[in-house]
Amino acid sequence: MFAERGRTTMKNRSRFLLLPAIFCMACSTPIGKIFDKKTPHEEYAEKLDDKDLDKTADGLAWQAASQAALEAPVSIALPYRQQGFFHADKPRAMGLQFTARPGELLRFSLTRKSGNALPIYADLFRQSQTSAPVLSADTGSTSFSFAVEEAGAYVLRLQPELFRSGEYTLSISIAPSIGFPVSGGKARVASVWGDRRDGGRRRHEGIDIFAPKLTPAVAAADGIVTGVRTGGIGGKTVWLRPEGKTYTLYYAHLDRQLVHEGQRVKKGDVVGLVGNTGNARHTPSHLHFGVYTAAGPLDPLPFVDRDEKAAPALESKTLANLLKLKKAQVVTGGPAVKGATSLVPLAVDAQGYLAEAPDGRRLQLPFSAVEPTKEPVKRLNDIAVYQSQPARKS
Repeated sequence: MFAERGRTTMKNRSRFLLLPAIFCMACSTPIGKIFDKKTPHEEYAEKLDDKDLDKTADGLAWQAASQAALEAPVSIALPYRQQGFFHADKPRAMGLQFTARPGELLRFSLTRKSGNALPIYADLFRQSQTSAPVLSADTGSTSFSFAVEEAGAYVLRLQPELFRSGEYTLSISIAPSIGFPVSGGKARVASVWGDRRDGGRRRHEGIDIFAPKLTPAVAAADGIVTGVRTGGIGGKTVWLRPEGKTYTLYYAHLDRQLVHEGQRVKKGDVVGLVGNTGNARHTPSHLHFGVYTAAGPLDPLPFVDRDEKAAPALESKTLANLLKLKKAQVVTGGPAVKGATSLVPLAVDAQGYLAEAPDGRRLQLPFSAVEPTKEPVKRLNDIAVYQSQPARKS
């Protein structure tokens, strides 16, 4: 009896001791990473480890480049297009930082000039939390998208496999993440988020979509009707929670409500008819459309904006050869880069070149600041050879 009780006590004690061990492991591991499936980038890093490449100079440089792309990304503004080139002279990664608003659908297009012969790992992170990506694309993907639910800065990291080189084109466009809530081509947004109301005593917490009376107001997404109410400044209203989302859609000033609470609807289903009930009785017929979260209202326009923002056109440039800096450039975080310095071209966008100096610093330069050469990009320790050589005329 005592022996059995002793074994039970030891078993319970072992379980008790195991809990702190699991807790400590969780403390040193990003949340959600203990049991989650690994990203393609992480799987490739494990392959390097299996082949002992992670301990070589190139393997260590690949890992360092991966981290540096997140810690010191290049700032861009959306929508955006970039022609890039990953050179095999040394391991590199490209980090692009931008801000995004809730409701925006970011559409990424990543094409390789050589097709799938250039595997590129694409991972999207919140800049405030780079321990785990919010999106990881397959290396064979040419397009992927992300619906923004949290405002702030994001970083897109692009990185090829070791010893791989080639040209690619990246574009990022902005589209609405849900459908437009009023049917017909006559509907128009005329009053937006933040407009003054009641003599400036309050701000507009939505957008007003004007349309002829009795125009159908439709479900902007698949979801469930969580409220059908009458009264107050909204008049006849409908509340709709999209599937899998943490926000609720608000339809106000309806002439009629055509759904009931608890009803499941599909995107495009009619939920009511546009009217001017509530405090809109002296205004033209319109739908007041809002988006609400537990933390408060959000600007609905990014969710439904029909004016999609496409990536700008881009003039193609040759990125296979070195660039020559025409005159000295002052660079934040270090000494000036001298004129006639050879630079490795990494990418080009509508504003100019993104290039790398011999000391590894990255420079954003207008087209007029550099001169293309016919010298191919070589290993890093060979680049110094070009410092004293004049640039050849293209």
